[in-house]
Amino acid sequence: MGGGFSKAGTLFEEVAGLPMKKEDLIICRCEEITDTQICEAIRLGMTTPNEIKRFTRAGMGLCQGKTCRHLVAGILSRETGQPLSELIPSRYRPPLRPVALSTLATLIKEAPKGEKDDED
Repeated sequence: MGGGFSKAGTLFEEVAGLPMKKEDLIICRCEEITDTQICEAIRLGMTTPNEIKRFTRAGMGLCQGKTCRHLVAGILSRETGQPLSELIPSRYRPPLRPVALSTLATLIKEAPKGEKDDED
């Protein structure tokens, strides 16, 4: 089952080339999760992107993993030796984009006048 992470290694190598200490390299900007925290989760037994997401919250922020999920997969592949093609991507959970409650409230429609509820 293909995971869709074929470019993750490339993305990570570009970021890792910056002159930063590994422990300072932020992988998930929304939740401020570092490379070191993800590696620690892997050392504690997390072996899938979903497990890492649940344990560290990487991918649960405002962007819902659009920015970091490929980086997390690259780290998981690097640390465990699992090929990127075999990793199953973490799932997106609704809402895929933040939605204001006022927007949802406008979707509530009143029943047209003259119609009765089915409670008869």
